[in-house]
Amino acid sequence: MGPDGIHLRVLRELAEVLTEPLPIIYQQSWQTGEVPADWHLANVTPIHKKGQKDDLENFSPVSLTLVPGKVMEQIILSASMRCMKDAQVIRPSQHGFIGHRSCLTNLIFLYDKVTCLVDEGKAVDVVYRDFSNVFDTVSHRILLEKLAAHDLDGSTLCWVKNWLQGRA
Repeated sequence: MGPDGIHLRVLRELAEVLTEPLPIIYQQSWQTGEVPADWHLANVTPIHKKGQKDDLENFSPVSLTLVPGKVMEQIILSASMRCMKDAQVIRPSQHGFIGHRSCLTNLIFLYDKVTCLVDEGKAVDVVYRDFSNVFDTVSHRILLEKLAAHDLDGSTLCWVKNWLQGRA
């Protein structure tokens, strides 16, 4: 449950009723760039990653936010990703944060490329880097500048800016 105390099951049961007001709220939020303050609220829960459970270093904080806010984030993400793919900003070789792609698909792609080059008698050097925490330190200003440079529409940019400011 998020900070509103509403269980996801309740929202699913009310889906038919919510299909009228939620799109209006989403459209209004997107057009004005205003992100409802409640969408920034979160219950932070520690999730065990690995190792001893008595060591706090072995836990990651996970923020449980309101479902309507998560849905809006997915709408904005889908529109942004579609724009970036159409503008060919995201290359086919991109694996991180892309649907149906992962570290495993990246490794398979790399392995296939390297074996082809070795079979052709070519030398291969590989530098592999783990960027798993890259978004913990990404500059919001630079991210917004990059999105604007690739023609993401003004309403979406404004919404993303306000969403990011609410998370800071």
